[in-house]
Amino acid sequence: MLKISAVIITKDEEERIVPTLQNLDWVDEIVVVDAHSQDRTRELCRKYTNRVYIREWKGYVEQKNYALQLASHDWVLSLDADERVSEELRAEIEGLRREGMDCDGYYIPRKVFYLGRWIKHCGWYPDYKMRLFKKSQARWVGGSVHESCLVEGKVSYLRSPLLHYTYRNISEHLSRNNLYAELSAQDKFHRGERAGIAKLIFFPIATFIKTYFIKLGFLEGVAGLIISVISATYVFLKYAKLWDMWRGEKKERVSPGIK
Repeated sequence: MLKISAVIITKDEEERIVPTLQNLDWVDEIVVVDAHSQDRTRELCRKYTNRVYIREWKGYVEQKNYALQLASHDWVLSLDADERVSEELRAEIEGLRREGMDCDGYYIPRKVFYLGRWIKHCGWYPDYKMRLFKKSQARWVGGSVHESCLVEGKVSYLRSPLLHYTYRNISEHLSRNNLYAELSAQDKFHRGERAGIAKLIFFPIATFIKTYFIKLGFLEGVAGLIISVISATYVFLKYAKLWDMWRGEKKERVSPGIK
């Protein structure tokens, strides 16, 4: 059978990492790259693997590419600490290992558990992610957020889901969105993109309409409404922060050295 390395990056994930590791008892090795966690993450990980490395956080793309190079085997299953391999997905991957994989990478549908339910709408499912691939054919790309794995070669899609236990509550959702909005705004600022009233008004509204109506978020009840509003809020924050960055840049040019 083809050998598979499971690769995970972590930072302060003691509350979520154990179920993720427990679901990986069928892979040939587990590689964990930890960004100086202040909790028991590394201690817990070492109960399941001796391949736990510590590396200063340098962004999702750099961290994942570094972890990828530590994998001993060419086939890699890349996971986040809040994701778990479902029994159906394990069986599907095991079948591929026995029969032989005829592609260089496989997109896996990701199913999100949020506010006490599996979210099937709002654009959150199937949310295909490239997570099973040949190390020799793959690399992570992207900005500070929304990284993705680029595979050179033939790709295909699996049917069974990767389970994503995302934000534990609304407060964490809002907090994470604020961080992501800041990082996304920085990426846009460095690319020279600007934000004005049109983006601040219409982009959030369009996001709400897309998430709640077009992507059938209303079928999720209150959870769908909350997801749609927070999604729109994220877009507003992203462009508001971008606008504020350019405002600070203009102020610095006008009054250099004045604090």
